Amino acid sequence: MIGNIHSIETFGTVDGPGIRYVVFTQGCLLRCQFCHNADTWEIGTGKQMSVSEIMSDIKSYLPFIEASGGGITVSGGEPLLQIPFLIELFKECKNAGIHTAIDSSGGCYSKAPLFQKQLKELMQYTDLVLLDLKQIDKEKHKRLTGLTNEHILSFAWYLSDHEVPVWIRHVLVPTISDDEQDLKKLGEFIRSLKNVQKVEVLPYHKLGVYKWEALGLDYPLKEIEPPNKEKTARALRILTKS
Repeated sequence: MIGNIHSIETFGTVDGPGIRYVVFTQGCLLRCQFCHNADTWEIGTGKQMSVSEIMSDIKSYLPFIEASGGGITVSGGEPLLQIPFLIELFKECKNAGIHTAIDSSGGCYSKAPLFQKQLKELMQYTDLVLLDLKQIDKEKHKRLTGLTNEHILSFAWYLSDHEVPVWIRHVLVPTISDDEQDLKKLGEFIRSLKNVQKVEVLPYHKLGVYKWEALGLDYPLKEIEPPNKEKTARALRILTKS
């Protein structure tokens, strides 16, 4: 089984518990204005890698991964665009006793029978989903990402109904995703889910601007500066009511 891979990080520390072997897949349907991996957008490109190649590589890092309580995280791009590849990869990971996680926006979630069948199988081998909820308001979500969020919220409900452990992630962008009322509504939605183990607020940054420029794209948030620690902590309090 072959996957289209953008890159691999062998010592990830922010994409799930412990030290993570992070596979960044190629291809995404969303066009987030703050995306720091704009070079992963194009579908069908990237380096073609087999499951066996990845498994051979990850095994050399297992002593560090296992000692930290880590595992593998497949990010992107959008990993769920390559579900058959993920199924085979995660099957092999579970056979090797490796913790598996997916970092997804749910941006390609579909109720089509084939997608549902494949997703159900994939979830049998998935220990954790890092779910990126970018904006609760439908129209603001469309302006921010290019698509509305109904299918993304449906994906969140799917994970809840199937009791798949989830960490919710929200990127805090000043003037874009930090409105108090929006945060309160997002917090209400999160609390309606039955499977949330953790909520993370990720402060917006500009580390990916150079990729936009290299691709000849105009970065839309040039004038926006990252939020300070106080604003980030306030957003987390609102989302978790803590």
